[in-house]
Amino acid sequence: MTDSKFPKLLDYEALKKQFGEDGPTAPHSSAPTAYHAQREHILSNDDDALSFDAPPAQAEKKPGLTGSRLRSYAFAVLTRKEYAKAELIEKLSLYAESRDEVLKLVDELARKNYQSDQRVADTLLSSQKRKGKGPNQIKMKLKSKKLDTALIADELKETDWVQQAYELKVKKYGTEVSKDPKIKAKQIRFLMYRGFEMDAIIKAISRKPNED
Repeated sequence: MTDSKFPKLLDYEALKKQFGEDGPTAPHSSAPTAYHAQREHILSNDDDALSFDAPPAQAEKKPGLTGSRLRSYAFAVLTRKEYAKAELIEKLSLYAESRDEVLKLVDELARKNYQSDQRVADTLLSSQKRKGKGPNQIKMKLKSKKLDTALIADELKETDWVQQAYELKVKKYGTEVSKDPKIKAKQIRFLMYRGFEMDAIIKAISRKPNED
């Protein structure tokens, strides 16, 4: 055998000086090595990080508005924008000390007409019609604000939805009445997405220019 193929023999005398008379601690020894100490430290820190008993981050404390301060805040909110009753309750509750106080305050504001679901519904109807939305989309919007459709039931009935759908179709596809089933299907899907009902859609895409 040559020395180039095999490592040199261990220098036990040097090992004794480095680790002591008994040599390095065996893995099964109860005495902790530097490796074991480091491992225990890491595991201990990981246990702390993963512990379900650790206190959660402190939530942001609410201002806790009451009395005149809550009332002033409510007026400030309504000055900037009209809110549905349900929306206003939720917004004020984020900053109020008591939800019961919020409910009483909003009822009072509604009685005195500072807050009005009717005004919100009327404004929403006008805004949605300007955006080319049909009755189904408008009803969904009302529902999202927890507004009763009955507030604008008459306006919804009186609106010429065929005309509304026709104007939107012309703006998107022009005045030509297509006989191509694919194009007609595309126009129908577009108007349905906008919230128009099928009866109004069929009349709108079939209407010729200058036709009543």
